[in-house]
Amino acid sequence: QVQLVESGGGLVQPGGSLRLSCAVSGSIFSIKTMGWYRQAPGKQRELVAAFTRSSSIKYSDSVKGRFTISRDNAKNTVSLQMNSLKPEDTAVYYCNVVGVPDYRFPFNEYIYWGQGTQVTVSS
Repeated sequence: QVQLVESGGGLVQPGGSLRLSCAVSGSIFSIKTMGWYRQAPGKQRELVAAFTRSSSIKYSDSVKGRFTISRDNAKNTVSLQMNSLKPEDTAVYYCNVVGVPDYRFPFNEYIYWGQGTQVTVSS
């Protein structure tokens, strides 16, 4: 069974940095997309950064130039380096993977979510 295990997050002052990591546990045949979303209180979940199906990178306009997404294909991990954090970055951050767990069914894609990790930016 595929699970996403997140680490990182916490409390940081404005202007500070944090790094989030997400590891895919369990057997997965193929990963189509990997990325991070966030949800602030009272708001909808939104894309932060992600590797697309063509392996290009997409960033939310609000984080461009401050956040950097990276991945290790050998380890099936994705990380998010967050610099110059602002109070408006406060949210629960979720790792997201779209993948195919079973090689016998290559067109059966599933969406996986991590449990979420809290990021709070406050002085």
